Amino acid sequence: MMKVLKVFIPGLCLLAGLVSCKEEVSQQPQASAYPLLTLTTEDRTLSTTYSTVLEGKQYVEVRPQVSGFITDVLVKEGANVKKGETLFIIDTIPYAATYEQAKAAVATAEAQEATSKLTLEGQEELYKENVISDFELQTSRNSYLSAKAALAQAKAQEVSAANNLSFAKVTSPVTGVAGMTSIRVGTLVSSAMTEPLITVTDNSKMYAYFSLTEKEALRLIKQYGSIEKTIASYPPVSLILSDGSTYGITGKIDAISGIVENSVVRVRAVFDNPQGLLINGSSATISIPYYRENCLVIPQEATFEIQDKIFAYKVVDGKATSSMITVFGINDGKEYIVESGLEAGDVIVATGAGLLREGTYVTDAAKAQQGAAAEETAGEKEGE
Repeated sequence: MMKVLKVFIPGLCLLAGLVSCKEEVSQQPQASAYPLLTLTTEDRTLSTTYSTVLEGKQYVEVRPQVSGFITDVLVKEGANVKKGETLFIIDTIPYAATYEQAKAAVATAEAQEATSKLTLEGQEELYKENVISDFELQTSRNSYLSAKAALAQAKAQEVSAANNLSFAKVTSPVTGVAGMTSIRVGTLVSSAMTEPLITVTDNSKMYAYFSLTEKEALRLIKQYGSIEKTIASYPPVSLILSDGSTYGITGKIDAISGIVENSVVRVRAVFDNPQGLLINGSSATISIPYYRENCLVIPQEATFEIQDKIFAYKVVDGKATSSMITVFGINDGKEYIVESGLEAGDVIVATGAGLLREGTYVTDAAKAQQGAAAEETAGEKEGE
């Protein structure tokens, strides 16, 4: 029996040692391999785009101010027209006749006014000699005043008739490009028409309107202090045309609406259009660049969100440690510019942050891959 015990006890000790070794191995944390990124400062230019519809500097609907038949169409559709150029002529005969009648009425009223004046002067002399009464003198004065009023009325009617005659020639109120028209010789037109005779657009400068969300507008105004300073802060903007090409002349944002409509704020950019390439009503895209110097840039895959707050995992002592960050309001959908929460020299998990848990041990995937490749190479050499 004593011999058996001597053999059994050492075996028991050996078994206990093996169990203890397994416990120690199992207690050692295993690091997960993730791509890591060491942060450095760099310059970045980001851009954001907004849909827009182009409008000419002036878009005027030309309408008739008098009624009548069109006797001549002088405008060519799509042609350049100058301010004051005659586009249509409405039958002038009735308006010319009315004008002549108005001139004749003025001449008659002038004669009556002169006669009343002479009569009044004579009555005043008779009154001084006590030949006529106060009533007769006052009657003469009233007649003269009536004649003056009749003359003024006749002159006003003459001006109105002259205007109507001039309105029979429909002219362009601005210099620009004429649109299309369905008006032909013989068409009856009037000031009550719902459709204009033609439109004229001044395309020398083009306006591009787009909308900022109320939140975006508020952030910019808070950042710069006022709408005027916000406008001044904008860099030159680009215009991407409907065919994907970029317009060769940059524009400038020159107006921000002070009114919120349907939760958006209207913004206007202006572009010179010397060659007439931009057309009123065409669709395009505004591109606004934002240049930042010495900033921290991280992939958006390196972040995750909790209740509208953005976090990234820093690697501290080999562990993934979450850090809340703030980012620049404009991004390209791939990267964030970090404004706070991280510093140059920090090491972060570059991708897969949404799959990590706080405190997970991580190692650099690139180094792990290099190590595995080195072991494989060494194994191949030993096999040879």
